[in-house]
Amino acid sequence: MRADVSMEATRSRPSDQLGHEGHRATNRCKAPCRDSGETGGSAKDQKVIAVVQQGNRDEGKSPQTSSLPEGKVCRSFVSVPVLNPVRLRKAKALAEEVVKMQKVFSIQGPYPVVRAALKARGWVEQRAHRPDHTAHQRHSNNLEKEQDRDGLYDLMCRLVQNEMVNFHWTNRRDAIDTNSLQKEQIINHFAKAGSFTTKVGLCVNLRNLHWFDSADPDTFFPRCYRLGAKDEKPAFIEDYRRTACTSLLKYIVEREQGAPGEGTSHDIPSVRKRSKLQSSPVVLSQMINSALKVCHQFLESLEHRDIDIHLETPQTLTEEEWAEFISGYNLVVHKGAEIENSYHFVSCCKAMLQKLAEVSPQLEIDGIHNIWIIKPGAKSRGRGIKCARHLDQILSLVDGDPTLRKEGKWVVQKYLERPLLVHGTKFDLRQWFLVTVVNPLTVWFYTKCYLRFSTQPYSLDTLDSSVHLCNNSIQKHLTPSQQRHRGIPADNMWSDDQFRTFLSSQGREAQWQTVAVPGMKKAVIHALQTTQDLMESRKNTFELYGADFMFGHDLSPWLIEINASPTMAHSTPVTARLCTAVQEDTLRVVLDQRADRNASTGDFQLIYRQGAVDVPQYVGVNLLVEGYNVGRHCSLPPLHSSIRSAPKRSIKEKEPKAEKVKTLPKMLLKRAETRFKHISSGVPPPLPPEMTQSAPVETFSLYLPMTVTSIHLPISTKSPSVLLWKRPPEVSEEVQPCTSLSLSKTVQTSSTLRV
Repeated sequence: MRADVSMEATRSRPSDQLGHEGHRATNRCKAPCRDSGETGGSAKDQKVIAVVQQGNRDEGKSPQTSSLPEGKVCRSFVSVPVLNPVRLRKAKALAEEVVKMQKVFSIQGPYPVVRAALKARGWVEQRAHRPDHTAHQRHSNNLEKEQDRDGLYDLMCRLVQNEMVNFHWTNRRDAIDTNSLQKEQIINHFAKAGSFTTKVGLCVNLRNLHWFDSADPDTFFPRCYRLGAKDEKPAFIEDYRRTACTSLLKYIVEREQGAPGEGTSHDIPSVRKRSKLQSSPVVLSQMINSALKVCHQFLESLEHRDIDIHLETPQTLTEEEWAEFISGYNLVVHKGAEIENSYHFVSCCKAMLQKLAEVSPQLEIDGIHNIWIIKPGAKSRGRGIKCARHLDQILSLVDGDPTLRKEGKWVVQKYLERPLLVHGTKFDLRQWFLVTVVNPLTVWFYTKCYLRFSTQPYSLDTLDSSVHLCNNSIQKHLTPSQQRHRGIPADNMWSDDQFRTFLSSQGREAQWQTVAVPGMKKAVIHALQTTQDLMESRKNTFELYGADFMFGHDLSPWLIEINASPTMAHSTPVTARLCTAVQEDTLRVVLDQRADRNASTGDFQLIYRQGAVDVPQYVGVNLLVEGYNVGRHCSLPPLHSSIRSAPKRSIKEKEPKAEKVKTLPKMLLKRAETRFKHISSGVPPPLPPEMTQSAPVETFSLYLPMTVTSIHLPISTKSPSVLLWKRPPEVSEEVQPCTSLSLSKTVQTSSTLRV
């Protein structure tokens, strides 16, 4: 049977011509071999003949061709293509060279640009078995097959299947266990980087910026609170109420002076809304008085003038007064209730706002509607984000569902009510940056970025996500409004070049380089500084991040969030060009500059490299005190005394017990205390009468039943000063027991002395 012959030929092939993985992959391949030389017959005949020819070549025989007997069908035979031995040997040699040069990589996720760039640098992929779920992946695989017509690269990929991967690129941080990696393996994710890539982490850690830098996070990051944290929920309620007070003051001023420019045309309620609530009772003077009191108390707290206020002092407003104030504020600002004679309060409101503007950098972006944006703690692509202006509505997200009370489940952030608009449409900006080293921190800033627009004109009359969320994952499913300016493209994206052209048309192009770009760089650096110690510092690790910014009217950037694994999908012509470029430039920084410091880094710019931290001269376990123990007691032989004589004691005699020691004579003790006081003050004491005359030296032996440092105090009868014996430098500083101490006339002590 031809089937038996073909199977026997397959068994007879030398095993060294095909690796284990290559042989296993070849068994799965169904395509006919191009090198068989057969052009006629059916497909089944060509496959069988190719195997027979390969078996004959291995045995040194000439190729033989035959056909299957008529009526015979191969039922149990698996088609196996034949590999060209020359091509296989070449693939083996190249694979061995790749392994030796440590150029084996693995990619998880749809990153055809990275795959092609590594292949162009001589790297070989260790492919993981993954089904082609998307059309994008199928297109990528078809493109690779067209580029690898001879099948050589495919063979190399199979031959390195069991080798160590030198470069990992994944779209998920938890896809690789960093503890099992070798030091020389390169990965594209830092461990424990969620401290700034989640909304909760960024909210919490930026509060510690004052420990790392003198910058104020309120100048580039809208204030944020965790609704589930018990200690932050009261702080948010206080902030919400205070913001309502400042919003009312701004409403009074802007109502009399007219609404500001672009972006705030919808701030003042329409006349239609006012007409319906003209009869609503609102005591404006009482509301403004309460708002001024709250703002004044806030200014005092910032100046630390409230530290003497007793804790039991009642608050500025009670809960009932707050409820009444918030109700009146909603009637005036949100529902347009008519108010009379508000011009009388303009001057005092304006004066208070000027004082607040000096200490509150977010006063301008706050607007007058007191809108807050509520976000899930660790979700992306705009999922679950809501905007709300009422306190009870915001708190109901936590209080209504017990599962949401978990700390960090939700964060609430002040919404930028007055952002910079392009043709009356809201936008945000995606900015890439690259971290190549955590310690010392090294940050690269990409000079290219792109804008994402919403499909609807900007308005505060509605809080729908189609107006206020610019995520492409949300806006791509919506139809652009007919009222939106025609200058906004249908795909809702601009490149940074188009945005600068827009700024140039308004005479503000210079602000891009002087205000916007420097502000974004500082925000990125500060966010990394506060989380540097929380990230795992591993050599041969890098990560590409995507930061989202919004801009104020003065083009000052406001950091919204930082994303790990930013999308690289070619959703529009803008992203198709820029996402391709940023991936290629990332490899230039990570790989090319590693081999050559002068290599091009593309559009990446090094903006921060932390200085090396000097190692302290003495560190913990290296602290050491050197010395040696004294082998015997440091005592002096007693001298004879004319007042009393102490019995002679042997050096080896044990120290007397404390209860048998006699006290020092009162006269000598008094003299010792007097002389000690004079010595301590630096003034020599007067000589006693008995020392002015020639008299024998009165001496005694003093025994101290305690542990003291070895000190000799020889007392001269001719001089009132006391000469302290200086210890030799080689003597240890260790405290040694001393059984006796000889004194003459004077005793220096800080405790009760007993003899």
